[in-house]
Amino acid sequence: MEILQEILLGLCRLFLHPLTYIAILVTYFIGLARVKRERKHFRIRVFDFIYELRFLFWPGLALGLLLSIITITVGVVVPIGMIVLIGVLTFILSGPWTFRWLTPSSIIGLAVIVSLFLPKEAGNNTFTRWMREAGETNLSSLAILLALLVLAEGYLIWRYGSRATSPEIFKSKRGLPVGSHISQRLWLVPLFLLIPSEGFSAPFSWWPLLNINGQEFYFFFVPFSIGFFQRMKAMHPKQSVEFTGKRVLGLGIVTAVLAIPASFFPVFTVFIVLVAIIGREWISISQRLEDARLPFFFTQRKNGSIVLGVLPKSPADAMGIKVGEVIIRVNGEDIAGEQDFYQALQKNRALCKLEVLDLNNEIRLVQRALYDGEHHELGILFVEDHETSVG
Repeated sequence: MEILQEILLGLCRLFLHPLTYIAILVTYFIGLARVKRERKHFRIRVFDFIYELRFLFWPGLALGLLLSIITITVGVVVPIGMIVLIGVLTFILSGPWTFRWLTPSSIIGLAVIVSLFLPKEAGNNTFTRWMREAGETNLSSLAILLALLVLAEGYLIWRYGSRATSPEIFKSKRGLPVGSHISQRLWLVPLFLLIPSEGFSAPFSWWPLLNINGQEFYFFFVPFSIGFFQRMKAMHPKQSVEFTGKRVLGLGIVTAVLAIPASFFPVFTVFIVLVAIIGREWISISQRLEDARLPFFFTQRKNGSIVLGVLPKSPADAMGIKVGEVIIRVNGEDIAGEQDFYQALQKNRALCKLEVLDLNNEIRLVQRALYDGEHHELGILFVEDHETSVG
């Protein structure tokens, strides 16, 4: 009964951690920056400015509760000093110029490296005590924590990173307008950790699996921020982001396997950290190099117009038009640009008939009655020479 009470108290402690509220503010500003960018390119926002907040808690909270079964069973012990160090590093990397490094590999990895150089002697004040605690953190616990968070990062990118990406238009080296998509997310993944302090002792002889030397502890549902940023110019956003997610999942599996010997040889954690940092950076760099090498995906075409974006709750959204599809015929007329699309649309304002080349290179027919008050150009974003390109 005592352990259940401690778990409930640990759950409530989530709201005592400053990072919970910092993550909300960062996500809010991410949404504002996205809306400003979309209005600059299209003179209209695609999604409302609080859209990113919908992804902040739900998927990460569910995943964190699932992974907490492992952290509680194994007994991942992290002192308050290390929690503070991880929080400081997270805050520093949450800025707009460092956001792409807001990953478990960077945050936990840097925390481990910094802790190796912290003084082991404590003074009389809270700050020096935290420094000592961070420097004496069980490296085996950090290895397990790193592996779980990298796995969580890979899953979140693969499963949620490609949802509602933001379109933009820029000029190519040849001066032609091309489109791209940006995925920028912040997920909060809270995990139950054991915090050494006055609390309660282990109620079972076999638990926790990691040796805690009989010390007392309490539970803390600690929030961890996982950021993701990726720009896609040469691949469909869903394909590109999911590929990155699978790569990060692979890195998570590697770190999880390496964390097993680290349970017996804590110093092995330093090697795991280097693998995680180098591996995650290689994934990011290789994605950018590959994206720069391949031809642009969202470009103007001679036959048809590629869909760069679809406004939510618009006629196009109701018709099932997807990003990356090509509209080749409108009301029986071939089109080769937004102007052709608009002119063909005027032929029948009561009923719109489209022939669409989908992502499987198959043509499908869609039609829908149009009503007064609906977007007069269906709510489709095209790649065009002028700033306003809503069709």
